[in-house]
Amino acid sequence: MSRVCELTGKKAMVGNNVSHAMNRTKRTFDANLIKKRFYLPEEDKWVTLKVSTSALKTINKIGIAAALKKARANGFIK
Repeated sequence: MSRVCELTGKKAMVGNNVSHAMNRTKRTFDANLIKKRFYLPEEDKWVTLKVSTSALKTINKIGIAAALKKARANGFIK
């Protein structure tokens, strides 16, 4: 399974390792993802999502229902 946030769509970025001699080699910067269970009281069920930590802060601020609604509007959840 790919390392993509299910709410925001964040995924790995590509960059360079830079040595002291300024030699550059390719590397990836993975998204900071965690698997987390959320309870949806309006549907009376638990949902497991792989979310980034920034998405988790958003969920804590606006709530899981509003975050899911926003993700559906942006096309990340069907």
